[in-house]
Amino acid sequence: MILVVGGAGYIGSHLVKELVEKEEVIVLDNLATGHKEAVDSRAVFVQGDLGNTADLETIFQKYPIKAVMHFAAYSLVGESVQDPAKYYDNNVANTLTLLNVMLKYKVKNFIFSSTAATYGIPEEDIILETSNTQPINPYGKSKLMVENILADFHHAYGLNYVALRYFNAAGAHVTGEIGEQHDPETHLIPIILQHLLGERASISVFGTDYPTEDGTCIRDYIHVTDLAEAHIKALEALLAGEKEAETYNLGNGVGYSVKEVIETCEKVTDRKANVVFADRRAGDPARLIASSEKIYKELGWKAERDLETIIKSAWNWHSK
Repeated sequence: MILVVGGAGYIGSHLVKELVEKEEVIVLDNLATGHKEAVDSRAVFVQGDLGNTADLETIFQKYPIKAVMHFAAYSLVGESVQDPAKYYDNNVANTLTLLNVMLKYKVKNFIFSSTAATYGIPEEDIILETSNTQPINPYGKSKLMVENILADFHHAYGLNYVALRYFNAAGAHVTGEIGEQHDPETHLIPIILQHLLGERASISVFGTDYPTEDGTCIRDYIHVTDLAEAHIKALEALLAGEKEAETYNLGNGVGYSVKEVIETCEKVTDRKANVVFADRRAGDPARLIASSEKIYKELGWKAERDLETIIKSAWNWHSK
């Protein structure tokens, strides 16, 4: 049985939807930001807290857990700057509680949903796993701290893990049953689609003078189901004993500009956006694109769904 912590959240629920086809799944989520109705009915759902040892021990005593997949992090960059304690408590301390319970029950396989925010502002256009990790906010720092803990636990206690770093998960499940649902919404694609549905008066573009082809920032977007499939490939490699301690980027390797994303949303929806151009935001790099060459060579994964497919699936979900 596979324990998915944070399995009621956006990425976690899409992972569960794919994973239940192959494994028995138990989801632990405190529903602080997740949605119980997003959890596939074939999974066992437990409402509880990652930082509560009793909640964890109940699960590990009752079910034969062979691996844990961790999606239960707070992930808003701005909030992490304003309230770092919240991020270090949940993302680091609570993860440590989970790891210690895993070791107690001799569960040695761990998949960690990390972030490309661990790189900070990269020095190169295409980020590799060997690029410098210099996170610039408590969110990125908290994730890198966990990666360092995992490396130490691997050497000291034989914990096997794969950490997956990525930027912008986007899109919705092909069935339209689950999708991206944040409050407040901070991600570009759902913000544009909410505007095109009449739920926002306009959309803002921060900076049009970047050294890019059209002057707007370029970002890496991956369909959330592509991400789910990467996590499953990593899990299978761990369970087969093929990997022990690995870090992989998940990226599309190309990147899309803010203007491209807006234009593709307009094309898919056949609606025109009211765009307001604003000054750059502090700390926004011109390009953030991750290379996935390593995971493609080692595990055979690459992002299959392009920007238009991402936006079509998201529109199908949002317009429902």
